[in-house]
Amino acid sequence: MEGDGLAALRPGIAPPQRIDLGDLLIRRWEPADSSARFEAIAASYEHLRLWMDWAAQPITLAHQQAFGETVAKSWPTANGSFNYGMFDSDGTILGALGLHDRLGPPAVEIGYWCHTAHTGRGVVTRCAGALTEIALALPGVERVEIHCDAANIRSAAVAQRLGYHLDRIAPRPKRAPAESGRGMFWFKHR
Repeated sequence: MEGDGLAALRPGIAPPQRIDLGDLLIRRWEPADSSARFEAIAASYEHLRLWMDWAAQPITLAHQQAFGETVAKSWPTANGSFNYGMFDSDGTILGALGLHDRLGPPAVEIGYWCHTAHTGRGVVTRCAGALTEIALALPGVERVEIHCDAANIRSAAVAQRLGYHLDRIAPRPKRAPAESGRGMFWFKHR
C-alpha cells in the first residue's frame, strides 16, 4: 500500500499550499521559482551532494524547470509529494521542504534541505515544525517521520529539537557519498 496513503485514501485532503510564519514563508513551488531554485541548489551543491541522492549529478536549469512544471500541474506530484520552498520575507529561497506520502497510511515523511548560506539560523527547524503540526492535523495522518543517515547530525538535530522520538537505527543502502549506511528513523505521533 506504499504511496497510497493521503492522496488515494482521502481524496481532496492536502496540506495548505502556503504557510506564513511571519518572517518565513513556506509555499508550493511555482514554475517562476526554477531559476532561483537552481541557483540555490548550485550554491549549496557541494554540501547537498554529500547527503541527497537526487544530487548525485549536478542539477541543471532544465531539470529544475521540468520539476517546476511537474509541481505546478499536480498537488501532490505523481509520487505523492507535496513540495515547498522556504523563503525569507524578501522572497529569497532558503531551502526546500517536502511532505511525502511514501510510507503508506497512517504515516507521512518530512524531508528538507537548506541553502548553505542560511544554515544554523533555525530555518529548517521552524519550517519542519510548522509542517509537522499541519500534517498531524490532517485526517488519516497519525504519524510523521523524518529519516536521515546516522552520520547526518544536522538533520538528526532538527528531529530532536522538534520532539521527534528516535525509533531505531538500522542498516540501509548508502545512497550518497557521506552516508554511513545506517539510517535513523524518527517519529512524532498525533
